[in-house]
Amino acid sequence: MPIGACDQYGSHLPIGACTAIVEAFARDLSARCRVLCAPTVPYGVNVPAERQFPGSASLREKTLHALINDLLISWEDCGFEEFILLTAHDYDSHVEAIATATVAGARVRLVELLNLDLSEVVVDSSRAQHGGETITSLMLYLYPEAVRMADAVDYAVAEEYYSPLRRLSRIPADAPGSVGRPTLATVETGRRLYELIMQKIVTRVMWKAEEEG
Repeated sequence: MPIGACDQYGSHLPIGACTAIVEAFARDLSARCRVLCAPTVPYGVNVPAERQFPGSASLREKTLHALINDLLISWEDCGFEEFILLTAHDYDSHVEAIATATVAGARVRLVELLNLDLSEVVVDSSRAQHGGETITSLMLYLYPEAVRMADAVDYAVAEEYYSPLRRLSRIPADAPGSVGRPTLATVETGRRLYELIMQKIVTRVMWKAEEEG
């Protein structure tokens, strides 16, 4: 089940870039491991920003939690016994809303793609990003026509903008929307990231489905 967000990631990326990325992973994992892929949920809990970015639209944490709960319960009532939830939006409230979804007896697992250890591929891996090197590289690889690298701007935030879990807690008013170093992004980095993330998900989460396939 791919879960995105209608959030902005700087003027070099389209609104909802994380939705496009998680949708691509879900589609390819579904084909590779021969498991059903649910329709994408294109809205999530956005990272708060100290100024408006027109076009972005956010759900409240409890709204996203209730939505995921309702969907999973509906499918569990139909006989589904296991759910794998995918998202590529590393914000505390967004992740917690999904991670705390509960069903009667089915197994529920969450994979936050950007929270995997990707340090062997990306240069800028020391801080949480928002439209930085990782997501920009993935977009260059998966949807190059949607990226405007000429508009990419590097931006670092102070420690006060990070949560205890090292995720961004908000985006400063003077930020370009993105946080991190998107100018480091390349198509080759995106390809390596895609392959690494796919490998981690298959070996750690979907190995059983792949063996049965």
